[in-house]
Amino acid sequence: MTRLPDQARIALGGLADFAGNLRSDRVRLGVTGLSRSGKTVFITALVHALVHGARLPLFNAAARGRILRCYLEPQPDDALPRFSYENHIASLTGPQRRWPESTRRISQLRVTIEYTPETFLARRFGSGKLHLDIIDYPGEWLLDLPMMSTSYAQWSQDTLAASGRAPRKALAKDWRGYLASLDPAAKAEEGDALKAAGLFTTYLRACRDNRVSLSTLPPGRFLMPGDLEGSPLLTFAPLDVDREQRAPKDSLWAMMERRYDAYVANVVRPFFFNHFARLDRQIVLADTLRALNGGPAAIEDLKAALTSVLSCFRQGTNGVWSNIFGRRIDKILFAATKADQLHHSSHDRLENVLRLIIDDAAARARVSGAGIDVVAMAALRATREATVRKGGDVLQCITGVPETGEAIDGQKFDGKTQAAVFPGDLPDNPALALDPSVEGSLHFVRFRPPEMDPAGRPSGSPSFPHIRLDRAVEFLIGDHFR
Repeated sequence: MTRLPDQARIALGGLADFAGNLRSDRVRLGVTGLSRSGKTVFITALVHALVHGARLPLFNAAARGRILRCYLEPQPDDALPRFSYENHIASLTGPQRRWPESTRRISQLRVTIEYTPETFLARRFGSGKLHLDIIDYPGEWLLDLPMMSTSYAQWSQDTLAASGRAPRKALAKDWRGYLASLDPAAKAEEGDALKAAGLFTTYLRACRDNRVSLSTLPPGRFLMPGDLEGSPLLTFAPLDVDREQRAPKDSLWAMMERRYDAYVANVVRPFFFNHFARLDRQIVLADTLRALNGGPAAIEDLKAALTSVLSCFRQGTNGVWSNIFGRRIDKILFAATKADQLHHSSHDRLENVLRLIIDDAAARARVSGAGIDVVAMAALRATREATVRKGGDVLQCITGVPETGEAIDGQKFDGKTQAAVFPGDLPDNPALALDPSVEGSLHFVRFRPPEMDPAGRPSGSPSFPHIRLDRAVEFLIGDHFR
């Protein structure tokens, strides 16, 4: 953001946040990820673990007994919907045991953590209280931010170029076929705009399907319209136009360009200034296993999406002036979710696969200044581990109840029966997992949540089941308790 009005807007927001932080220490934690990466489950599990005092051995302040109590507080921002924590707990622990609905809008929740400060001066002069404001937003909205500095003609060219490459090319056939029948310079007709936008949205949905598992699919609101459904803001699509020319007056091109600009002005820019530019810390969840299942195109698309994500962050170290006039995101954690779909012997390998992707994305985005880390994690563990003998082989398996309709080697699961699944092993060398010429034998299936009581305690366990959630908490907020 280089425009002076934009910088001034960020500075004013920073001043307001700085004044609020004088009263009590506060961290605004952004939680995002692309569709079905587990954002809602992560926040629910994180809040449950803090409020109920779950065992988090790598969260230093908790392990040393310095956390006194954690509790939910009323919404700090009246204009934001509240994250439906209680409803999500009910979904996970109810008789049907189902995963909560995916994130479809921005929401917020405040957890206040009271603790004993580590040093004498902090105990003497500090508040011993941290407000953790968790901001949940769809990753698809994040991928819209580059549109703020991209013209409609350039966006059209980039989108059309991407749709001409496999596997998108086959999915874009109907939309591209209709596009070929349109004359951008012809007089604007609402019916043409509606049909083009509808076919374009269908193409984006097909790209997100599990069989393809692509990630870079802006505009984000086309897939998650919310209260904008049916609005002209979502009734535009790329056209085959020349970015060096101007749109003829009253043409279809001019209509599409006007609606694109309105989308940026009324959807993208308010999200950036009102919420995104005010974050202190960020976790980005990535369903890396789903991308591995999707094949080389899905992996390359995930790299492109994460490169775009890193380019969007106002990242870097904070000093006196940035603390007053608009803080930067100084810590970003990338989490490879659903690690419970693998045996623990592959958890480090999954982490290394995502780290390799992130290193490539960070180099492309020219990231510097922010602390970046990677973790393989399951915020809510749905499986256990077991050893199964098959012939003369000993297989390291995971057990749980697969979701209805999941299948391996022709065997379909009914959503009720527990099964032992051998997911395969990721290679020691992460580059081999990303190499399309290397054939693998990985089998990932989705499991139902584990059986838990209404307080969120699984059968036979004294605390909330997770994999490396404590490591994520320590990286994201651990320094605030020192």
